[in-house]
Amino acid sequence: MIAEIVSIGTELLMGQIVNTDAQYLSRRLSMLGISVYYHTTVGDNPARMEETLRRALSRSDVVITTGGLGPTGDDLSKEIVAGMLGLPMERDEESLRDIERYFSAMHRAMAANNERQAMFAKGAIILKNDRGTAPGCIVEQGGKAVIQLPGPPYELKDMFEKRVMPYLTRRTGGSIASRYVRIFGVGESDAETRVKDLIDAQQDVTIAPYCSLGEVQLRVSARGQDEEAALSRIQPTVDEIVRRLGDAVYAVSREPSDSMEHYAVDALIRAGRTVAVAESCTGGLVAARLVAIAGASAVLHESHVTYANEAKERYLGVHPETLAQHGAVSEQCAREMAEGLRARSGADVAAATTGIAGPGGGTAEKPVGLVYVAVSAPEGTVVRELRLSGDRERIRSLAALHALNMIRLAAKGELC
Repeated sequence: MIAEIVSIGTELLMGQIVNTDAQYLSRRLSMLGISVYYHTTVGDNPARMEETLRRALSRSDVVITTGGLGPTGDDLSKEIVAGMLGLPMERDEESLRDIERYFSAMHRAMAANNERQAMFAKGAIILKNDRGTAPGCIVEQGGKAVIQLPGPPYELKDMFEKRVMPYLTRRTGGSIASRYVRIFGVGESDAETRVKDLIDAQQDVTIAPYCSLGEVQLRVSARGQDEEAALSRIQPTVDEIVRRLGDAVYAVSREPSDSMEHYAVDALIRAGRTVAVAESCTGGLVAARLVAIAGASAVLHESHVTYANEAKERYLGVHPETLAQHGAVSEQCAREMAEGLRARSGADVAAATTGIAGPGGGTAEKPVGLVYVAVSAPEGTVVRELRLSGDRERIRSLAALHALNMIRLAAKGELC
């Protein structure tokens, strides 16, 4: 089955909004074994929308549109699809009641133009929106389907998972299962070399490498009669990849969106340990990534951004002599930051970062990209020296990633 994603909205073309919908949909479609050959973005112009949709339908089995389901005059995607397929528009009374209930729950009056959101092509399969006012729909004709989804990612993802995934699974037959082998500390080329024969031998099981900042991910997928059968096919391959890559594999996940911070928080919760964080060059990024994970409140004790030397002394107990002799960007300072924070906060694990993120401030002895990450735990204290490259944001992000990985290992008692 071939799918095309058509993203509707002038704001996308102008760069006012980043199109994360298309990325998400491509990932989910891939998991179903559906090939995506084209991503198309078109503005809120009826003629160009119709031209784009006709072309998409001519070359794809399924066309998924995002956006254009709102109540305003330029939200015309449903009307255009209905017109293309020669179908009249009809009001769905249940959808109208859902919209009315939504506004009532928000204690807001519903505007008259919101009634437009309850209009659909005749015979369309209605997709209930549990998170907004714009229901989606599926219009089928001639063995093809147009799936129309709202643009806001919060609404689109919920609707796709609950209502579109089951529909597409029935159309594709069987089930596609995937597992994501998450790798840290090994580059993409190295990881791929170690499993190249497995990638080249792809038949029933496929392996696709993906690279993101500081990490590599291998997606292992297979089709089966059901999910359990598909998983039984991929498990031996996953086990072999883990055997070859060893400690570089930090997780095997069900979802591509799982992250290092997810596993750091999970490890802390499982171990019943708390963490405190002191940051200089990362400026709160480590703590921000931790609190982005549900459940972080159970494990994150406290966080400090100690940029100035005086703050390192006052809040963390770093000795003035250490700063005078070795400087703030040093192994000695990072160690004292972590150990001082752990002693003062009472947390089980304490992490600290200090470094030079640039673009200025570097010297021949301490260049931009020099970062020290320290983690102190009951088993001891470990300090890692990093030599990172790139712009300021890249250096800070990589330093935070290393800190999160060290927190994860410390929570499991595996750091020292």
